[in-house]
Amino acid sequence: MEAQDTARRLRMIGDEMAERFYERADVVRTLVVTLLAGQHSLVLGPPGTAKSEMARDLTGRIEGAAYWEILLSKFTAPTRMFGPIDVAALARGEYRQVYDGRATTAHVAFIDEIFKCSTAALNETLGYLNERIYHPENGGEPIRCPLIGAITASNELPSEEDAAAIYDRLLVRIEVGYLENPSNFAALVRSAVRQPAAPARTTVELAALQQAVSEAVPAVDVPDAIVDAVCTLRAALRRKELVASDRRWRQAVGLLQASAYLDGRPAVDETDLSMLTHVLWDSPADRPTVEREVLHLVNPDAKEALDLADTIDELEAQLDAMAGQSREALSDWVIKKAHNKLATAGKRLEKLRAEAVSAGRSTAAIDRVTGRQRAVRARVLTEALGMDASMVQTQL
Repeated sequence: MEAQDTARRLRMIGDEMAERFYERADVVRTLVVTLLAGQHSLVLGPPGTAKSEMARDLTGRIEGAAYWEILLSKFTAPTRMFGPIDVAALARGEYRQVYDGRATTAHVAFIDEIFKCSTAALNETLGYLNERIYHPENGGEPIRCPLIGAITASNELPSEEDAAAIYDRLLVRIEVGYLENPSNFAALVRSAVRQPAAPARTTVELAALQQAVSEAVPAVDVPDAIVDAVCTLRAALRRKELVASDRRWRQAVGLLQASAYLDGRPAVDETDLSMLTHVLWDSPADRPTVEREVLHLVNPDAKEALDLADTIDELEAQLDAMAGQSREALSDWVIKKAHNKLATAGKRLEKLRAEAVSAGRSTAAIDRVTGRQRAVRARVLTEALGMDASMVQTQL
């Protein structure tokens, strides 16, 4: 019962955060699952996409947990991360570090600009993330750190070989962008001038989370059918020259178990395989291919939604190419091509979502494509037809 209550609380936390952070439901769930698996995540995206806020909101809901946060730079010294020198002790001739409030004693951590880790701190950071250990400055036995998992963030991928070593150790990689859905953007703008009501704030005890990570999640069954599906996916990606390490595949099994646990299921099923869309790519350019292969295996609704996304992207590219043309030419294009295609895509996405909900499948990919459809439709109405933005908002 305790394990079920922990999972229920974590689901409530995810729901509350999804209400607060527009278009981030899948991101929030992925962060929770990663923490349950005892792994580290990377949130990759431009400035101003709520990366830090989401990390702080989630980690702040773990009652009793020691939290550590840092913004790295190329000049960040290892002692600033893991424990500064005790000056008073040094005056007495003792070399000692102060670990309280540093990474060394943290249960959860948020590391911003992770790839700006200094060369001096690189090895200690790798040891911290990989093995949860820290080697003191004055030598001696390594210190065991109680870290459950770290959420890291960056505006860009690593460009140096040293930082690439850290990138390889971040099992889950989540891309975030600016809001797509015009109604969500409008709500965001309104929130800047309205006093929001105090949000609901569910929490979970540290001991309950630790028990889930160490006992309940590893106890989730992984049926042979899931193993076969993972092998099939690996072969499909290899045919496209997308190769992940054996270590990454093995660690991903824990994510599948954590996903099932979060949903209150005793065994992994096909819906959990969608987690692999955040694991099996290195370059963001490869993510759509990985996503298509995963969803082809587990979620036909979402696969069709991604096909519709291609049509929507083509229409936006055509709109960009027509920049500077007359209003008459733009209107003609809307009437003959854009309007019908966008309307058809919108109706099909609605039907796909209803089918997915009815079958208990994830709607994350469908919702993302729906946001794109609405954003492109808004651009067409305002830029091609000259409609007022406020009028457009009421039609979406």
